[in-house]
Amino acid sequence: MPQLDLPEPEDRADPFCPYFGTCGGCTLQHFGPASYAALKAGLIEDALRHAHVMAELQPMISAHGDGRRRATLHARGKAVGYMRARSHDLLDIASCPILVPALTQRAVTLTHPIAATVGDCDVAYTATDTGLDVAIKTERKFKTERLTLLAQRSANVARMSLNGQTIIETRAPAVRMGKATVEIPIASFLQATAEAEAVLARLVLEGVGAAKSVADLFCGMGPFSLRLAERAKVYAADSDRPALAALQKAVKHTQGLKPVTAQFRDLFREPLVPVELAPYDAVVFDPPRAGAEAQSRELAKSKVKTVVAVSCEPRTFARDAAILVAGGYRLETVTPVDQFAWSTHVEVVGVFRR
Repeated sequence: MPQLDLPEPEDRADPFCPYFGTCGGCTLQHFGPASYAALKAGLIEDALRHAHVMAELQPMISAHGDGRRRATLHARGKAVGYMRARSHDLLDIASCPILVPALTQRAVTLTHPIAATVGDCDVAYTATDTGLDVAIKTERKFKTERLTLLAQRSANVARMSLNGQTIIETRAPAVRMGKATVEIPIASFLQATAEAEAVLARLVLEGVGAAKSVADLFCGMGPFSLRLAERAKVYAADSDRPALAALQKAVKHTQGLKPVTAQFRDLFREPLVPVELAPYDAVVFDPPRAGAEAQSRELAKSKVKTVVAVSCEPRTFARDAAILVAGGYRLETVTPVDQFAWSTHVEVVGVFRR
């Protein structure tokens, strides 16, 4: 999403980060609570209005939790940090206050010796229940013995990888999803905060209601599938093979779940068609920013009673909502979820009924 030209907030707050105004992130720190909520709601309302979809928004749910459990830091020369506002220049930082405590300072301090070893690089951190997952990307080629030694000496590093290949794994990086424990593949998608995952899952479960058979499309590692399977039969589809493998392994090792069928499928090119959708009482989809246009068109032709759409991009959510409404669905609820604190991004969950 391009950076917005922000309005002047009617109520103001004191920015809490020393890098506010120079760092390209967290641009809403000076917004007071009312202005902050209004701006986030306005992103969704404007998108729906543009798509000619009528809906009243529920109050926004804060899902900041303990902070973001994922972050990517850049290392250029001796500098480590994020990009400056409206710039491709790097801002050197000492810590990041919006991250979970395990990453607030640790991500910066660990990136420095990594960069000293491999040179300019990008390092993606994920704080999991079993330790840090550290994924390094660099264009340089070199032997990895020094990185292996660094990982061994670094406290709380569960896995370190370089350009998608594991260097060392002392224990599998894993997170809880409902009853299940899921081992995280390298570079797989995970919601930015644990609180947001829990909130989104709760809204999905509430939207699906008493459905006995559910299709979870763009399912990833199964944050919805695994929770849905505690009470319904689930078909899960995605084009991320490692994520599907992680989901299948979690299902295999979790007791008390109803059957979960996981299938590789490119839902952009090959959406489920009405005859394939017929067995399901409800469909859930949580696509990337591009949305689920092709799948929405097939749902609009189907007889599925309930659709729950989760989106991190209000504009493509609104486009897909317009397709579903034109196909006979009623947009029952729209709930903003504030996962990306102090940014101009907002998550949205819509429940559609025939």
